[in-house]
Order: sequence, then C-alpha cells, then structure tokens
Amino acid sequence: MKINIPDNIAAITPYPPGKPIDELEREYGITGSIKLASNENPWGPSPDVLKALRDELTNLNRYPDGSCYYLTKAIAEKLKVDPEEIVLGNGSNEVIEFLVKAFVKEGDEVITSHPSFLMYQKFVQVRGGVNHVVSLAGMTHDLDTIYKKITEKTRLVFLDNPNNPTGTIIEPAALDDFLNRVPESVVVVLDEAYVDYMDKEFQVIDASGIVRQTEGRCPVVLLRTFSKAYGLSGLRVGFGIMYREIALCLHKVRQPFNINRMAQAGALAALEDEGFYQQTISKTKKGLDFLSKGVDRIGCVSYPSHTNFFLIDVRGDADKLYQEMLYKGVIVRSMSSYGFPCFIRVTIGTEEENVRFLGALEKCLESLGYV
Repeated sequence: MKINIPDNIAAITPYPPGKPIDELEREYGITGSIKLASNENPWGPSPDVLKALRDELTNLNRYPDGSCYYLTKAIAEKLKVDPEEIVLGNGSNEVIEFLVKAFVKEGDEVITSHPSFLMYQKFVQVRGGVNHVVSLAGMTHDLDTIYKKITEKTRLVFLDNPNNPTGTIIEPAALDDFLNRVPESVVVVLDEAYVDYMDKEFQVIDASGIVRQTEGRCPVVLLRTFSKAYGLSGLRVGFGIMYREIALCLHKVRQPFNINRMAQAGALAALEDEGFYQQTISKTKKGLDFLSKGVDRIGCVSYPSHTNFFLIDVRGDADKLYQEMLYKGVIVRSMSSYGFPCFIRVTIGTEEENVRFLGALEKCLESLGYV
C-alpha cells in the first residue's frame, strides 16, 4: 500500500477507552466484577427513559428529527436560554469536534491543560492545528499561564470545569477575572460534563448571561452531557450552549441526523424526570463521603472532588494496584498515564459496590505492602 498519510494524522495516538467488563473478565478469568473506572452512573437511567425507549422502537424505520426540536426546546426551557443557542452532539465530545472544525485551520493555536480530556488535543491535531498544553497547578487549571500563552493565532481555550481526573473546580471569581482578560477573538470553552455534581454556589447559574456577554469580552461556550448524572452514556447525547452566531457556525459543520431517534427520546425523558435526577445527585454525594472517609481510614489519601469520582494516593505503584484489584473483580483507573504514578481514580458506585471496593482495596494494599 502506497497511500500518503499526513504527518499530523500519523502522529495521533488513538484514544485509549477503558476495557468493557466482559473483556476483562475473559482476560483475567474472573466473574461478577464491578466497574468503577469510567465515571458512569451506577444506578442507570430513569424508568421513564426505559419506557420512552421501548415506545420509540417501532419508529426505527424513520429518520430522526434532524433539528432535535423537542429535546432542544426542553433543554432551552430548563436552562432559560433560546433554542438557537443550543447545539446537540453525539456526546459532548462531538460538539468539541464541531468547535475545532469551525474555528481551527492549519497553523492555528489551541490551549488546553494537562491532565484533562485527551480528545481536545486530538481534534486539533486532525485539523493541523497547534496544541499548547499547560500543566495543572495545585491540581487545577493554571489560568495565569494559560493567559500568557494566548497569541494572535489562538482560536480556542478548553477548560474542563470540574477537571477530569482531579475533580477540582475553578473558583467563580478567578474564572470571571480570566474571561475578562481573554481577547474577544478567542473562544473559551467550559466543558461542564460533571457540573451536575457541583454545589450550586460554584456553578454558572445564568447560562444565557455568560454566553450572550460578548461585547468587550471573549465569547464562552458551555458544554453539558446526559452521560453522567442522567445515566445515558450508552446513548451518546451532549450539547453546547453558546452565542447564536457561534451555534450557526457549528450547524454548518454538523452532519444531519447526528442524534438518533432513541437518543432523542431517552434524553427528553431523562430531562423530564427531575426526581430521579435529584436522587442520583444525592446518592452520589453520600457515596463520595462514605468512600473518602473509608479510604483515609485504610491509610491512603483521598482528594476532595466536585464530581462522581475522586483521586486516591495509594502510596505505591498505581499500575500494580490496578492489576491486583482486577483479580478481586474490581476495575478502577490507574493515573500513571496522566502523570500521577501513585494515584488511582475511582467512580462512586452503589452502596454494595462501594463496600466491596473498600474491602478489595484494603486487602490489595496489605498484600503489596503499601500501607
């Protein structure tokens, strides 16, 4: 084969997704394992979602609504924005791709942090853009250094707030100061995939206000998802809230029918079941408190988090601990590839899963001699 692969594509390392449970069980010869590695919702979707999906099955011979009219309208009403200020994606990562397609050409610059969501940088590489990566400072975004990296070639700045994998947030006052300094030619993207778990005092409550404030300040795009708190990771539905002129640009690069019928029906039902949503948030916070105290009791160090996961300093090689935990049927995420060789990241599970995790962790730490 003599095809010519562009250098920017050849340099890309594929995104490393976590292995499915069934694959790990086959590989390690175990059964009944629990997965606390991918920040998924352990309680699943609302019963209303399951009913909506069953009802939609008879319509699979028809194309979905390309405009996502009802879902967009419901989101707009809930967040008090206009439907024209919303762009839906096959997961919020597709909205990230739209932003890069719309605003980045070869040689343009994009600023991201490390560690954070790897796909920011990969989409930029595909376009032939230049990534400037700023290391976190004190486990959170280094806004001063990010600001100093901005040049006349900078098109986008990505800030995941809360950050993955640290679970930290940007203080509202610091964020406001940063946005006031960024040039109007730069789009700042606040990836709020885990915003549902944040205390209200730290959230951007007035979504319409921040995306419409474009005079004398940089435009801001907010990203949200149905994958986490709503338990719809498998349906892949996310959205962005933005100034309508930016939204129009994204629709120009969006493929038609990018949100399938099942995803639209499921997301709409999830959005309407406020009671189930609130139960999920409450149980997550309770689980986080339980696990944090348990981890500290065992002898590790847990880090505060505003998400449905948290970091743990295991006082030893995280990769070895990850392997030992697998043999116990407990799947966690080693943070060595993120630059934290002694840390694991753990998703909050059900009460039963949380108890099982702590038991497995304590035994594995003792066998490895870490505590």
